[in-house]
Amino acid sequence: MNNFLVSWKLEFDDGYFRIFDSKKLVAGYFDPDYGDLSAAKNPEDIILSKIKNHDEVLGGMIMIPLVKFKLFDTDLNTTIYEVKKNVSRVSIHLQKWDVFLSEINNTSHFIGISHTDQDMLTMTFPVKFSKPTTLEKSNLLEELSSVLNLLEKSELL
Repeated sequence: MNNFLVSWKLEFDDGYFRIFDSKKLVAGYFDPDYGDLSAAKNPEDIILSKIKNHDEVLGGMIMIPLVKFKLFDTDLNTTIYEVKKNVSRVSIHLQKWDVFLSEINNTSHFIGISHTDQDMLTMTFPVKFSKPTTLEKSNLLEELSSVLNLLEKSELL
């Protein structure tokens, strides 16, 4: 059953990469580990220089939607049955996340509220590459595709 093979695309935008699926929908974001830029006067310039020079990175952070509750809408007017149904759906979805995080041996991640949707949580977790990888879309995708494919296969994207 190989219907989960997605052709991923990356698009550079303001220091990070948007991850697009086959339908050209934003699936998430990849923020390369550019190193410690806290002391830099213009970190944006350093990032652009690293991109332009195709510097190598060892990984970074992936941020993707974790779960949409369908409960925290300002126009919410529902029933106890609908609330129970959504809570059950969320619980099943979170169990899939437990399995995924175990499969990738994840020990650190964090969850936040989506900046575009107050009813959605996002998951951010580190990805370590198998080798130093140049900051070029095709090379980054080569390293990211196994995690993205597993997310898709796990019905998390």
